[in-house]
Amino acid sequence: MVRLTVNGERREIGMAAERLLIDVLREDLALTGTKEGCGVGVCGSCSVIVEGDLMSACIVPAVRLDGASITTIEGVAAPDGSLSALQEAFIREGGFQCGICTSGQIVAATALLAASPDATDAEIRDWMTGNLCRCTGYEGIVRAISAAVRGARSQ
Repeated sequence: MVRLTVNGERREIGMAAERLLIDVLREDLALTGTKEGCGVGVCGSCSVIVEGDLMSACIVPAVRLDGASITTIEGVAAPDGSLSALQEAFIREGGFQCGICTSGQIVAATALLAASPDATDAEIRDWMTGNLCRCTGYEGIVRAISAAVRGARSQ
């Protein structure tokens, strides 16, 4: 049995030792917002936050996370379902097109803003290099994250 807190909810799941976190999230917990892109931890589509650290769910054995707190894209919005300022900025600034990488982009950006709430555009670009996108050319993504930073500053 592995005990996880996923998006604030405590879960206890029986699993084989070789199960990857992405499979547990998608298949056992029906949290399908986390996408598998490359399967080797380099594209960022499966980004999740584990104990405050950004991780690729497609390469992490879930049993190694016993007792951990995990945030997926489903946990980024408020409990009442209202979107975070970052999610709103992605919509407003055109931070996505096809949507395949969007959940990973938003989770990675959420981790960035937690680590560096006043991130500059250069810091945003550097942080987000681990998340690939084939559609947007990244300008909308950087613009969205930068808008969320500016919005947080003005509050």
